[in-house]
Amino acid sequence: PGEIMQIQRIENLRPAPKSPVTVKLCGNVIEVRHSVHGPPEITIQKLNADEYIDLRTGVVELFQHTASRAEGKASVAQSLRNLRDIINANLTDPETALWVTLTYRENMRDPQRLYEDFHAFIKRFRRYLKREGHPPVEYIVAAEPQGRGAWHLHCLPLFPEKASFIPNAHMAKLWGHGFTKTKSLKSVDNPGLYLTAYLGDMELTEAVMSGTTRGRLGEVEAVDEQGRKVKKAVIKGARLHLYPSGFNLYRCSRGVKRPQVLYMTEGEAQQIIGTAPLTYEKTIAVTDSEGQTLNVINYRQYNRARVEDQAGKATVEQQGEPEAGPPDTGP
Repeated sequence: PGEIMQIQRIENLRPAPKSPVTVKLCGNVIEVRHSVHGPPEITIQKLNADEYIDLRTGVVELFQHTASRAEGKASVAQSLRNLRDIINANLTDPETALWVTLTYRENMRDPQRLYEDFHAFIKRFRRYLKREGHPPVEYIVAAEPQGRGAWHLHCLPLFPEKASFIPNAHMAKLWGHGFTKTKSLKSVDNPGLYLTAYLGDMELTEAVMSGTTRGRLGEVEAVDEQGRKVKKAVIKGARLHLYPSGFNLYRCSRGVKRPQVLYMTEGEAQQIIGTAPLTYEKTIAVTDSEGQTLNVINYRQYNRARVEDQAGKATVEQQGEPEAGPPDTGP
């Protein structure tokens, strides 16, 4: 009792064809998890008084008995992983959605007003679509805090087929609170990962100005105003500290699909995976203080959207390992 366990990343260890695995289907993205010890109904394993490991993901989480800053960050990180899966479950074809950023002309710091303004906007937007002869939409919306304290929103209107063209001037008028930007997600093969990176990572200059500089320095690929791909320096996960405790960072309309979780054997999972290329893999070992292995967890991610892209682009996610799969949980 009270024994401290250790987590370390090890060489990847694949399960045998008849071994039980958990498969999560998120549109084109397929996640497979295998836990060597512990039946599927056991979902967590205590590490110490404050931490446990989620056996489904291999992610170390904090028990909810303290109100620490780190605990809040862990909760936001989990919400972002859930949001990533929901986006992917609904965007097997990214061209069926628009990516709309909604900002305020003033330094708007009230998170309650944020969603009140959004619900008024989405009602106006749906009436506009009907009036202009466009099909109705579902939506996913997420809030992003800025280092200076202001808020803005990222909205994904989800169309039944290819997204309608909506002039940005019309979108800005419908929003009515400030600047808007409407982008296409064409050629983005993991939209969930691509979009949630914006909500968790912070550009280095903004992080320095806001004093939120704890985290891993990394680099992401973005698109500038001329549509050119550029590299940006970011601090991974720095923005997670800016979300208020208990804040619901995303919301969805009723018709939005949820990821499907299935339990099967590794062999059956391979039938579902088919020719989808592997884009991420991680295996971790849970050991006791004497170095005895208590559990081994293998996590893999495949992406059907990359089947036709075998000329060198089907590589590990460009935005970085922690966002592609469970975050690094080593000591």
